Amino acid sequence: VQLQASGGGLVQAGGSLRLSCAASARTFSNYHMGWFRQAPGKERAFVAHITRSGTYTYYGPSVKGRFAISRDNAKNTVYLRMNSLKPEDTAVYYCAAKNGGSVGYTLTTTYDYWGQGTLVTVSS
Repeated sequence: VQLQASGGGLVQAGGSLRLSCAASARTFSNYHMGWFRQAPGKERAFVAHITRSGTYTYYGPSVKGRFAISRDNAKNTVYLRMNSLKPEDTAVYYCAAKNGGSVGYTLTTTYDYWGQGTLVTVSS
């Protein structure tokens, strides 16, 4: 499975962005999907997760209420809508695909495929 993330850029604090992640797999709906981010000098951290059908979504505490993950299985794409952005949201954002169950969805080690990342910079 190849994943291509896009939509990053420079935005002012309080602004919004929508990230997209397009998957090559014809069986995209078989994968749970997640978004992670990595700020300079920090470890990659969980942002959001969505189950195969989109029924359930989960968020990291620092983004809950501001970010929304969604997917369109007909378009093989997962999205991350980011609102009320803060300078501390600045990071490279990665999408990832996960086989099997959603157990361990906050852990990078449980995902099987990763995109190349897209940079989000939030200015104060």
